Formats: sequence, structure tokens, C-alpha cells
Amino acid sequence: MTHLSRRDALRFLTTSLAATSLSGWFPRLASAAADIEKPKACILLWMPGGPSQIDTFDPKPDHENGGEFSPIATSVPGIQISEHLPKVAQLAEHLAIIRSMKTKEGDHGRATHHLRTGYRPTGPIQYPTLGSLVGHERPGNPSGLPNYVSILSNPVVSPTAFGPGFLGPQHAPLLVGNNGNNAPIDSEYGAPLEVQNIERAEGVTVARSEARMNLLNFVEAGFAKDRPGLPTRSHQSAYEQAVKMMDSPAMKAFDLDEEPAEIRTAYGKNRFGQGCLLARRLVERGIPFVEVALGGPDGNGGIGWDTHGDNFNLVKDLCGTLDPAWAMLMSDLKDRGLLETTTILWMGEFGRTPNINTNTGRDHFPNAWSTVLAGGGIQGGQAYGATDPSGMEVTDKPVAVNALLATLLAALGIDHQNQNMSAIGRPIRLVEPDVEPIAELLV
Repeated sequence: MTHLSRRDALRFLTTSLAATSLSGWFPRLASAAADIEKPKACILLWMPGGPSQIDTFDPKPDHENGGEFSPIATSVPGIQISEHLPKVAQLAEHLAIIRSMKTKEGDHGRATHHLRTGYRPTGPIQYPTLGSLVGHERPGNPSGLPNYVSILSNPVVSPTAFGPGFLGPQHAPLLVGNNGNNAPIDSEYGAPLEVQNIERAEGVTVARSEARMNLLNFVEAGFAKDRPGLPTRSHQSAYEQAVKMMDSPAMKAFDLDEEPAEIRTAYGKNRFGQGCLLARRLVERGIPFVEVALGGPDGNGGIGWDTHGDNFNLVKDLCGTLDPAWAMLMSDLKDRGLLETTTILWMGEFGRTPNINTNTGRDHFPNAWSTVLAGGGIQGGQAYGATDPSGMEVTDKPVAVNALLATLLAALGIDHQNQNMSAIGRPIRLVEPDVEPIAELLV
């Protein structure tokens, strides 16, 4: 059967409406509609502080480093994960667990920068964060919202790892819920996740608002003419984006009260769970990159996975928040036909030491740790790579940061060798060169 382009399909439909029989053109039209590719999206589940791989996705029950938790079976025979991730375990057919991350930064700030930008913080170049890179590769978002929405992020340990870098302010994230522990709790689901100050002031009509914006644009144009540069562009970009959002129907995504109570409860009555629900609603509206950070069991800001002390109680509580939210996110996306086009990446900036310190904690450990890919473009149902029985060394298929990010981009249909021009006139690839996506992880 000859397939039709989108334009040909529409033309064929128009010219065929006068026909007396639908039998000739309907099958071709249906085939053409199936060929129209759905937009791909990424949801980053960011775990600040660095989660313990042994207590989550690479258990070591037969070694003294294994700690207090027991492994449980998953929906994939032969793959076990922590007992405190039971709901995620039942969806392991969607997961590609990478147990062989091997990186080089053990400092929170530098490691966060490396994992989120693909580059270590050296020299004068301000590298864009991953969400800005993906958003830049996905122009034409019709929603009126930014291409990159960051929920509950806490950039304190590495501010440059959360910004658009040399791509410019138009690719900066829309920050949601990053007011941390000061947010007022006004419902059983925690403090609301909403965009602040986005509505017109009471009594200001649309016509008056447009007149004010026209005046502002006139004044700013004259100002910018004599004062070109990043601060001026940032100010203009912020106002332009705010105006688009004010008039965008997609802003309804932030009204989580539209969701049935049973859906909201399934995600979890905390800010992280509701952030994952918001991520699904944003992806539905065409936003290509959304991240949700889990900085504490209650979903507030922090680096809760930095478990130098009392590791097992803290990880248990964090997993109690993570597990239902992540599992429901995958199930909800699948039920809506979105999981096949939405790639999920779960990661922190590094792992934690296999050996347990005197404070019943685990310390920073970039030498052998775990990340997880899931959903669109990913060959799920597998554990990739391995560590030795103690968890101290990678013994099979080591994965560096650039290989992880190249694989993610490939799952999203983005060429990892694409380049952007930096502010110093040097072309920069999306990920560090001399690497290819990991074929075994891709569909």
C-alpha cells in the first residue's frame, strides 16, 4: 500500500468527500494518520544527593555491603530490585536498569553539572542543562508554554547545571514549586504546584493589558538598541514568555483539581507525586522536557539522597514517596498511549559507597552506580552491565556520562552529534564526542 504524507492525506480527504463510496479512500487515510509520528518527550526524575544503588537497583544480598534491605523479584524473571520499590518492580518490563555507571566526579556541584549538561564545569563556556538542550531541538511547541518545565528543582549546589547556558534565556526552564519548604500547604496533596503571578491583575481587561505590553515593547526596544546583551535579552524573553502563558489554554495543565481524586491519590499525597502527575499533564500538551526532583520524602526541596548517616531509614522513606509516583506515572502514560513516546530517565549525580560508614550511612561514590531508562525508545526488561559481588567495581559494560546521554537522545530521536554555537564562537556537540548510543538499550 502506498503511504500518504500528512499534506497528501488532507488533500485526499478534501477531494474525496464528494465520492459516493468511502471504501476506496478510508483505508489509505487511516494508514496515513498512523504514519504521522507523535511528538516525543522526556521526563527526568532527578534524585539530588545521589541515591544508593545497592539499596535501590543493584542489591547485594550475599555480601556484607548489602545492608538492611532485601531484594524482591520483578515482573522480569532474573531481575531483582529493592524491597522498597514494589510497585516499580511490577513494571520492570518497561525498565532498562543500567548497573554499570562509571563517572569521575564525586563532588555534588561538579557531578550535578556533569550529569545534567554532559560536560564538566571547566573553562569559560556556560553549558546548557539537558532540558534546555532537548527543548532547543524541539522548536515549534504550540502550547504557549516553555519547552522545558522544571518541577521542585533545587539548584543551590550547582546553579549553572539548571540553566540554558549559551543557548540563551529563551531556553531557560519554567520553574514550578521551587519555593521549597516555605510553600504553604493548603490541601491534602501538599503545597500547590502552580506558576506564580501569571494572571492579570484584578480589573485589568485584555485590551488594557495589550496596550500596556505595546507600550512596554516600545520602551524596551529603544533601551535594547543602546544596551544589547544577555541581561536585556533575558528581561525581554521573560516578559514575552509570560504573556504567551497568560493567554495559553495549556495553563490548565497546572489545575490538578481537574483530575479524579483516585488518580491524585495513586500518585501520592505529596509534592513529588503531584509533580509526576503534572509532568504527565504537561507531556499531554506537547511539552518536550519535564523534570521532577525528589529532594525529600515529603517532596520538598533538598538533597535528601545524600545519606551520609541513617542511610536505611532515609532511603526507605524516600522510596516510599518515589515508588507509587513513578509506577503510577508509567501506568498512566501507558493507559493514555503516551509511554511509547515518552522516555523516562531516573538518576542522581552519583551513587553511594557499598561499604557502610560508622554513622550507618553511605558516602559519595561515582565509581560504580546505577541509573534507569524507561518508556519510549527504550528496550525495557533488562539490567545492563554489572558490578562485582561487593559493588565496588564495574565488571561488565561500563557506561560514562556521554554514553548515557547519547542513548537518551537517540531514544528521543535526536542526533547526539548535533552542534550548537557557544558564546565564544566554538561549536559544542550535544554530548562529548567519541561516543555512540548504547544499541542494546534502544528499541
